[in-house]
Amino acid sequence: MGRNDEDWAVFWCSLLSPVLLGEIPERRRERYFQQLSQEERLLPNGQRRRVSVRTLRRQWRRLKDGGVQGLYRRRRSDRGQPRKKHSDLLARAVALKKEQPLRSDEAINRILKREFGRVVPRSRLYRHLRQQGATRRKLGISLEKVRCRWTRDQPGALWVGDFEHGPLVMHQGRSVKTHLSAWIDCHSRYIVEARYYVRENLDILVDSLLRAWGNHGASRELYVDNAKIYHANALQLACTQLNISLLHRPPRDPPAGGLIERFFQTCQMQLEAEVRAGGVLTLDDLNRVLAAWLRVAYHQHVHSETEQAPHERYHQEPRLIRQVDLGAVLGFFHQEVLRIVSEDFSDVRLESLFFAVDPTLRGDRVIVKYDPFSSLDEIQLYSTMGLYLGRGRRYQREKGSHPQPPPLPPVGPIAPHYLDALRAEHAALQEQRRNLGIDFHSARQRNVWSVSSFARVFARLLGRQGGVSGLTAQEMDLLAAFHARHDRVSESLLRQAFEQAPAATLPEILFQLQSLIPERND
Repeated sequence: MGRNDEDWAVFWCSLLSPVLLGEIPERRRERYFQQLSQEERLLPNGQRRRVSVRTLRRQWRRLKDGGVQGLYRRRRSDRGQPRKKHSDLLARAVALKKEQPLRSDEAINRILKREFGRVVPRSRLYRHLRQQGATRRKLGISLEKVRCRWTRDQPGALWVGDFEHGPLVMHQGRSVKTHLSAWIDCHSRYIVEARYYVRENLDILVDSLLRAWGNHGASRELYVDNAKIYHANALQLACTQLNISLLHRPPRDPPAGGLIERFFQTCQMQLEAEVRAGGVLTLDDLNRVLAAWLRVAYHQHVHSETEQAPHERYHQEPRLIRQVDLGAVLGFFHQEVLRIVSEDFSDVRLESLFFAVDPTLRGDRVIVKYDPFSSLDEIQLYSTMGLYLGRGRRYQREKGSHPQPPPLPPVGPIAPHYLDALRAEHAALQEQRRNLGIDFHSARQRNVWSVSSFARVFARLLGRQGGVSGLTAQEMDLLAAFHARHDRVSESLLRQAFEQAPAATLPEILFQLQSLIPERND
């Protein structure tokens, strides 16, 4: 029954109820109908008309026989069924959809156009498919998830956090884009922390989260996005240390973060729209405006779903409060970077700041550990093997900070071990040459071609790589002895000896060379 049927039923009852209740006798009914038909009335459809006696009689019979229900418009017996001339067309459309549930309306109409010469309007087609249970959802192949409402029974049980793009601000003399980091309590819709930043990285996430923990304690669960920064080892370790369950939103599933996304939408409509319409603010001014809006407007406004103001609902009992020892988790978020200590200034550079270190570390590769949330007055140094090397303090390189190293104390006389080793080695070489009967000094005086040149050409003709270095010590001694015994050894004789030698070996070549020298002397 529609609303229009009900209005008509009330209209007819108002006219016919005197007859039904006996106020108008049976014998006077026709006269009463004649009187009603003479008056113009406002009908439920908005028109002003007279009601005929025939219509009044028909409605009276319906009211008498069927009661009030008899006044309602009768339903068609084929309600919900297609007209006979369209039944085959729509039945074919249902069959095509059931055959391939992923088939679109465009594909179905293309087939119908070829088979029946006509198509079905999209709205009518899908209405009929729903009635016949032939939609993707009714066929059981829809990939839509069945959602559940995120809620908890008390404040502090679950926080939901995320980033959102904010308005432009003036920062360090230029206009930059901001990012809003916010954490919302699931039970009360209270914003435990929200702040604009000019970056969107792990440092910003941790800064926002530490502020929330410091002001409100730790929640039992954290629900975050599936981005890379939310999978950082430091965040997982900190949550484990504080007994917090870290939950991640499923990938490519925006509706799962609807709670925090709805807050971002409210913030954009109520606050950021006004900020963008005005002049560009600084980052500090923007955060002050955000804090004022949260305290005065958002936290005091009654939420449409909880029917309570977030501030009132968050501070009501029972409330879960878990105090946090920030010192126990700050170490997880310390940063580590690899640096090389400057050889000239004995310092390391970090975020455009300079830190003086022990001069003995100049030129070394060191691991610098620091707290990104501190004032960076001091850093810790470790070797690449993990050994603690000390601390570095911030200073201005232009003013200097290191005292000059003291001069080395005078060193007394030491035992001449190195000189003794040189003398001993030189004496051993001379003794070895005397045993071979070689006088290199006289040999160099007698021969125009030096022994080194002789050996270098010999090695090249043998095909040795590296010149003289390609010969062994024994081969060098043989060549030196041969050169000392025979004068006037030349490169042409050596090449001739190589050509006559039956094999390219040292003894064969020296034998041929020795046979050629007397002929040359003759």
